[in-house]
Amino acid sequence: MNHRRLTPSMSLLLVFEAAARHESYTRAADELSLSQSAISRQVQTLEQQMGVSLFRREGRSVRLTDVGRRYFMELSAALGRIRSATLQAMSHQSGMGSLRLATLPTFGSKWLLPRLHDFYVANPGITVHIHSRIGNIDFDAGELDAAITVGSGEWPGLTAHRLYNEFLVAVTGPAGFDDKNQPTPAWAKNQTLLTIASNPQAWAEWFSHHQLDHRQMRMGPSFELTSHLIQAVRAGIGIGLVPKALVEDELARGELLAVSEAISSQRSYYLVHPHRNQTLPSLQAFRTWLLAAC
Repeated sequence: MNHRRLTPSMSLLLVFEAAARHESYTRAADELSLSQSAISRQVQTLEQQMGVSLFRREGRSVRLTDVGRRYFMELSAALGRIRSATLQAMSHQSGMGSLRLATLPTFGSKWLLPRLHDFYVANPGITVHIHSRIGNIDFDAGELDAAITVGSGEWPGLTAHRLYNEFLVAVTGPAGFDDKNQPTPAWAKNQTLLTIASNPQAWAEWFSHHQLDHRQMRMGPSFELTSHLIQAVRAGIGIGLVPKALVEDELARGELLAVSEAISSQRSYYLVHPHRNQTLPSLQAFRTWLLAAC
């Protein structure tokens, strides 16, 4: 396999990411200060280099193909990591310290990283090192200063700052639905239910909220990562119950449909850290920014 084919130039990737995010060559051209024809040519170059069709043309509009949409999701996450690493490198020599922060993987990529630029603008001398963690956080090893996690608020031996309550929304793919035919809780009770391993009781809470018979629950696979569950929903494996904050973009673009209104769960998101880190300057700055952002 030609390595160049597997590593397109950054200029091609940035053009594709902008065009895919907007599903519009015109809006991508405005964002990147290029002509619409230049966007089209670079997308065609990328498609030829990869040997796949990333967009389909519908009159004067463009829409992502299935492979294009999957590529966009993977690429946007990778570009987010590149931008974050660049910001960290730029602030490394400023002398204002660093923060080693653990976060839930999907929360980090879907909520935190898109907003982290604002923190760096306000605090250019601080570097935030992001570590993905699921479950209990071990601060005794000395590798982490703080963590963003979700739970009931019981964090023995730690200082916990509540960020916001978790709201869960049941989602399904758009196939088979239109403006006159939308998914409902009555429809959902007969579907395969996908779960997050860390919150196995979520569907029981949802069924109780909608006064549905728990005996009708058809439990399907469970997933450690919310991002994997979202992909499984998109693939038609079943319906998922996920934090609404992590699927706002997909709902807005119509890639997922809400089965009903979001319901409040028994969990909240928290910033937690050992008491000893209370006066850490980088943590103080990040805590102030994060609480305001939430």
